Amino acid sequence: MTDSWDTIADWYAELLRTGSAMHDFHCDLLLGLLPDRLGGCRVLDLGCGEGIVARAAAARGASVTGIDPSPRMIEHARASGAGGPGTVAYAVDDGCVLGTVADGSVDWVTAGLSLNNVPDLDAALAAVRRVLTARGSLAFTIPHPCFEAPHAGWTRSADGPVRRVVGDYLAEGFWRSDNPEGARRAGNQHRTLSTYLTALVRHGFVLETVVEPSPSDQVVAAQPHRAGLPPFLGVRARSLHALAAAP
Repeated sequence: MTDSWDTIADWYAELLRTGSAMHDFHCDLLLGLLPDRLGGCRVLDLGCGEGIVARAAAARGASVTGIDPSPRMIEHARASGAGGPGTVAYAVDDGCVLGTVADGSVDWVTAGLSLNNVPDLDAALAAVRRVLTARGSLAFTIPHPCFEAPHAGWTRSADGPVRRVVGDYLAEGFWRSDNPEGARRAGNQHRTLSTYLTALVRHGFVLETVVEPSPSDQVVAAQPHRAGLPPFLGVRARSLHALAAAP
């Protein structure tokens, strides 16, 4: 059977419940792109999965809506409860459409490891810009395209250290990992850095922050070969009309 996010949802939710250094690191990265206090803010978490980021945003006081195309993931998210003092609600929705979200209704859109799963990046960014308020911002993370490309791997160099083999960086499109314990066995859309960044510009966003953090000590302890390479790319951007509206 070919895996999908529905078929791996139980495994994925259990992985996060029992503790994953890589996912904890990723969550901290995405939250670092957001204000420390989100009271009074409306946040849409695009591709919320089992709700780890949505709950964390609610813990900062936000009113959060989490959407995901996987019904099973949404079941896990609802079962996990809220992260008050804010609120969390969930809906099954397509990140390329955001049909359950009204125009201009959210202050922030977060997309944690989800834009790399949408089949149509232009459609997703157009939908994000539609639902953002005039002062709204997008914060997202993706697996670092340079180091998490299709067929990337690891090899031991002549002097001993394990080194990353980059893979087919320019081969954009859908691919599946052959790692039976990896989330991308459910599929992933690989795109180059330039594709992501120029798409943001094309849809009227201005870059505010781009981060490529070194893995945490916990990640390196669990996976020593990852030391020195950023596993994720983080981006925060505002729309051009948001800048025009600023005092």
